[in-house]
Amino acid sequence: MRSRLLVRVRVICSVFVAIAVLLILRLYFVQIVHGQEYARSAMGQYVEPSPDTQSRGNIYFTTKDGALVAAAVMQSGWRIAITPKDITDPASAYAKLNAITPIDQERFITSASKKDDPYEEVAFRVDDAAATKIRALKIPGVLLVRDQWRAYPGGDLAAQAVGFVGYKGDTKVGVYGLEREWNDTLTETTSGLYVNPFAEIFTNVTAMVSSDPAAHQGDIVTSIEPNVQAQLEKTLDTVMRDYTPRLAGGIVMDPHTGEIVAIANRPAFDPNTYNTVSDPSVYADALVEGRYELGSIMKPLTMATGIDTGAVTPATKYDDTGCLERSGKTICNYDHKARGVVPMQEVLNQSLNVGATFVADQTGHVQFTKYMKALGFGEKTGVDLPNEVAGDLSPLGDGKGPDVNYAAASFGQGVSISPIEMIRALATLANGGKLPNPHVVTGIRYESGITRTIDATSGPQVYKPQTVDTVTNMLTTVYDDALLKGALKQEHHTIAAKTGTAQIAIPGGGYYTDRYLHSFFGYFPAHDPKFIVFLFAVEPHGQEFASATLARPFLDVAQYLINYYDIPPDR
Repeated sequence: MRSRLLVRVRVICSVFVAIAVLLILRLYFVQIVHGQEYARSAMGQYVEPSPDTQSRGNIYFTTKDGALVAAAVMQSGWRIAITPKDITDPASAYAKLNAITPIDQERFITSASKKDDPYEEVAFRVDDAAATKIRALKIPGVLLVRDQWRAYPGGDLAAQAVGFVGYKGDTKVGVYGLEREWNDTLTETTSGLYVNPFAEIFTNVTAMVSSDPAAHQGDIVTSIEPNVQAQLEKTLDTVMRDYTPRLAGGIVMDPHTGEIVAIANRPAFDPNTYNTVSDPSVYADALVEGRYELGSIMKPLTMATGIDTGAVTPATKYDDTGCLERSGKTICNYDHKARGVVPMQEVLNQSLNVGATFVADQTGHVQFTKYMKALGFGEKTGVDLPNEVAGDLSPLGDGKGPDVNYAAASFGQGVSISPIEMIRALATLANGGKLPNPHVVTGIRYESGITRTIDATSGPQVYKPQTVDTVTNMLTTVYDDALLKGALKQEHHTIAAKTGTAQIAIPGGGYYTDRYLHSFFGYFPAHDPKFIVFLFAVEPHGQEFASATLARPFLDVAQYLINYYDIPPDR
């Protein structure tokens, strides 16, 4: 009898504990998660909001210390609406309202004249302070309607990466950037505050244990560091001012994890006022959505391929004749000058096209093509940004095409590569020969306040570790001694880097003789890299070679990263 009583007591206690836990969880959601929304809904006059005020998850940047900085948020406020038949003195009502918050006079008077219309909206994005003053006036026929809108506190910071929300038909959705790529995660599917508490708690528990964190709605947390992003954009602004290219861009990435710390395009736009942009092409992210012949930054990969296959070593020499014939076409160094018998280091030091062709020939065209494909060229990286394009390796075919195609590809011409593809491939040199997977989003933060990390996967091993160690030594020599005759060598930090200057193809065949694409990449510290940086500029003016336009901007970014992250000296 006593044991039965104990069982009943325990059951009753368990029920009370469960109820208490449920109530505590419900109070948490009501007072903490939805507290501000409930308070706002209780503020006086209220009309059901329009469908386009639907709430949406936030997008966050992440500082080096792990703090979240808002990149895209929902701001709440009010719309001013009127019932025209109740507005007895439109001029007086307008004057009173306009004294508190700006209102378009013509719109107000026109709306007030529609006496048969039961509802007209006359002002938007009114803050709480103004709404309180308007409510106190008690103007007959004036209503305050709850309003929400998407806001981007950083303005044009990482604009193409963040994107913006616009209309698709009658519905507001993400149309560019992360807003588009992660639209399903960011879109809140609940119809209001008053959700069944059991369903709300169950939904959050499900999200916390799900195998796919992105399958559940919430905020998205990115690896973009706002201060680094600002520095990269400041540097690109300088490039735009000094050399007026048609467009410019840059990426800062952790070569080991693939986390993108900064990604920027110029020209840019402010997503808060995207509808004022005259050229919509500025919305596109050229680093992900564009593909280009990127020039001599391909040469370190050609060299790594030759060394990895045993076709060449750093000590290998060849006779540089300045120009050579391939498939009836002439391939020349940038200055058409012969260097005579020189070692492989000079191929990178002097950026010799004939030397890169020699390495590709020694490697064999089938093997060369195999490595180019292993580096991910010709396929999408899978970066979590929309509209990614794959590069075009079709001129290489199966490795048995015209000889000139392999010669051109060896120094970055004839094949088109997206910048995001290129930085991923170049990162193998900074990542022990392994291909990383670039990405921007690192986690999903749910309504409960819990954040689920999105695990980054690694790509395949392309080069042997000793191969990339050798090429890194060669690229460090390029930076220390050959680039601008050693003017940018750093006393305490090693940097491995290479420039690229590519002719721009004429649609239909051939190349312009006066239009170039400049590119630059580097990673540091050379043998323990924390970052890899890629820069490019399309059709810059005033300088023919990337060493003149992008070498110092690269160093500006590198020095900022070294100081900001307090990277220890390595020499």
